[in-house]
Amino acid sequence: MRHPILLLSALVAGMALLGGCGETGGDQFHNKIAPKILPDGTAVLRKGNGAEPGTLDPHKAQGVPAANILRDLYEGLVSEKPDGTLEPGGAASWEISEDRTVYTFHLREAARWSNGEPVTASDYAYGLRRTVDPATGSVYASILAPIENAEAIVAGDKPPQALGVEVVDDHTLRIRLKAPTPYFLGLLTHSTTYPVYRPAVEAHGDQFTQPENAVTNGAYTLEEWVVASHIALAADPEYWDAENVGVQRVEYYPITDAASELKRYQAGGLDWTGTVPIPELEKLKRHIPDQFRVQPSLSNYYYGLNVTRPPFKDAPKLRRALSLAIDRETIVEKITRGGEIPAYSWVPPVVSDYEGARLDYADWSRDKRIEAARRLYREAGYTEDEPLEVEIRYNTMESHKKIASAIANMWKTTLGADVTLINEEWKVFLQNVSEREVTEVYRAGWVGDYDDPYTFLELLHSEFGINGAGYDNPRYDALLEKASRTAGGEERRRLLREAEALLLSDHPVIPIFFGTSKKLIKPYVEGYVGNPMGHYYSKDIRIRAEDAG
Repeated sequence: MRHPILLLSALVAGMALLGGCGETGGDQFHNKIAPKILPDGTAVLRKGNGAEPGTLDPHKAQGVPAANILRDLYEGLVSEKPDGTLEPGGAASWEISEDRTVYTFHLREAARWSNGEPVTASDYAYGLRRTVDPATGSVYASILAPIENAEAIVAGDKPPQALGVEVVDDHTLRIRLKAPTPYFLGLLTHSTTYPVYRPAVEAHGDQFTQPENAVTNGAYTLEEWVVASHIALAADPEYWDAENVGVQRVEYYPITDAASELKRYQAGGLDWTGTVPIPELEKLKRHIPDQFRVQPSLSNYYYGLNVTRPPFKDAPKLRRALSLAIDRETIVEKITRGGEIPAYSWVPPVVSDYEGARLDYADWSRDKRIEAARRLYREAGYTEDEPLEVEIRYNTMESHKKIASAIANMWKTTLGADVTLINEEWKVFLQNVSEREVTEVYRAGWVGDYDDPYTFLELLHSEFGINGAGYDNPRYDALLEKASRTAGGEERRRLLREAEALLLSDHPVIPIFFGTSKKLIKPYVEGYVGNPMGHYYSKDIRIRAEDAG
């Protein structure tokens, strides 16, 4: 789930590779190659997963780590193949009306909750209504805006029952949209559209996500959640396609430091990393090229500027000056070094069928940008004697620290700004960004929820729940609203390009680079297919147990 924020493949770590048992290759490079097999013969898939999820409530969760797990625990109406293309999920089939505003889904009659109860159309309707209900507090509620009455419900003007979903019968669900929405089927892979088991929610409240209470409809059940250690999932025998589920147990490990994750991988404690320490990239390519996987990602990495308070409120010249002062080429060539692309637009170039707007200084020389940055900085009222004092806030990860340090140095040497770096744990960081009371500059990243520019542009809509910058431009909102009511084609693309150009001109965010996904995967892990969405379902993975040592 993109979610906000956060994301991207690890970039830097700075520690030499250390050994485990076993080896592949010379030059003292040790790398244990042996899967974990339980005494009963069950093969275990062990995955590094970044930060500890704040919650596994599919309608409240934020961030990629939670999304990875929820994708295994729950199943939406629509799912994805290993290459990221859409396929039937909880719905076996569907029809779309001629005007493309009414979707009728036919659920799988064999689908069951993990407690054996049938999954019904009422469960999906309950999940959708729960997401848009203000009482739930979903920061992603606005993502369901294409559905009839969703916006009015999120705003508190209509009750959740007014949402454009209709339970035709136990296995038929009808969804009405306010206008044709080209990306709607892709949206239905997002966790905000997942069903939840109503009796568990009503009986346990927020604790319905705990292992002893959780009832899920995906390929796996939640077996253990040991905070700061691991989250373990077990294959669900009630899942409608249980016989084709690959691995029977999955263990997710919350590891935010790329060097530590690599050491565990080499020692044989992980089969799949979420990150790769870039200082060791060449060594990894040389010694274990068959285990190193890199994939262009539907993602961006950016700095958000809190435009609701000083120093960035009503300060367009200052915001533009800071963007101009960042040397994006140096960041991707000297720091990230993983195939990232310097970002001079907001929407990543891998989005299908879209050529977006660009920053007007994208093709300027570095000297010209510096000259313009210094002039705007002075015009904004800052001098050598009275410099800008600003804080950059980032969540714990060595890569974010290195990028923040580099940008702080660019702002200092180019403009004379006095920059303070603030490192925070994930939950505290998210809270401070969302509340905006102390945040000035914050690092962020966005992984698209579906292959369409709207998933990036919607993030800065004034009413979107995770618009950390607090950007509020009525013209921008109106362009997005008009685009959301326009069927696919050049007119819709034109509206989205105009909105992107306006966003780039206003500079509430500073795009820095477009990401790549980089991971290490053991050779006995089969079924991995790289895809730009970065969505992987453990049920599609298999482990060759004969490689056990």
